[in-house]
Amino acid sequence: MHPAFSVVFLTTLIGAGQGLFLALFTVESYAAFGLLPAQTNSFYAIGSAIAMILLVLGLLASFFHLGHPERAWRTATKWRTSWLSREVIVLPAFMGTVFLYGVAHWFSINPVLAELPSGASVNITAVLGTLGTVLAFALYICTAMIYACLRFLREWHTPLTVINYILLGGASGFTLAAALAATEAPDVMPLLASWALIITALGLIGRAATLIRNARLKPKSTLQTAIGIKHPRIVQKAQGMMGGAFNTREFFHGQSVALLRSLKWAFLLTTFVIPLGLLSLGLSQAAGGTLLLAFVVQYLGLLAERWFFFAQANHPQNLYYQSVA
Repeated sequence: MHPAFSVVFLTTLIGAGQGLFLALFTVESYAAFGLLPAQTNSFYAIGSAIAMILLVLGLLASFFHLGHPERAWRTATKWRTSWLSREVIVLPAFMGTVFLYGVAHWFSINPVLAELPSGASVNITAVLGTLGTVLAFALYICTAMIYACLRFLREWHTPLTVINYILLGGASGFTLAAALAATEAPDVMPLLASWALIITALGLIGRAATLIRNARLKPKSTLQTAIGIKHPRIVQKAQGMMGGAFNTREFFHGQSVALLRSLKWAFLLTTFVIPLGLLSLGLSQAAGGTLLLAFVVQYLGLLAERWFFFAQANHPQNLYYQSVA
């Protein structure tokens, strides 16, 4: 498939924003049960603002993928059958929840609504955080299922697609949260950096499993089965046209096998291996700059990973268009 950079930025930016919000509410939840010291409202407010910036940038990137952005609202009308429609509904709902969560902390609007038997207070931000957590995971699932539901693209049609979207978005978000905590909430930095290490390691396992699975896939269709001729050697010479078309531009990346192989090793290093080292170093030295560098390197790696994710999918129509592709 031809990777659209608008979708590459959309999925990586909102994924990091979702992960950052989950990290913030993780800290608040730990503090509510006395497992961590309470943090200042500014930590949650600043974190929410950064998450909102990532989400807004991702939403803006998505508009470059639309031929008629003014009709984007119509995509929400097919929510019963379309994962894209569900994503279009869940994304603004999640953004609104993150905004309210940040505002409640910034203005200290946080009355206690109830109290749990354990003694933990249920306040406004706890309710918003719980709602935001549900919406964050729902958004991960909706985004991933847009691709995982396509049976004819076998590289995507696997539960690993959903798992990887959750893990990679969570890894980048928790890494960014650890960098933020190094300056705004040093007490919780070790927790967030440790979770970033764990989720990044799990992301490496999940992505490696996908690469191994996809490398073992065998095409279900061949030129022989496509045209009903059993001759052992069939070679396409021409398509009947002098140049490319929509099909050759949108359903094939046009890059060499060597480039894909190099990019695969590059994103494995920059998304997982190097950030794991930087996170370990930043955790041991409590170095915010090192943690921030880990996020930057990891996000650049995610851009390469997501481009590879789209490029690796082999559309069946390329059996016919292979001479131009």
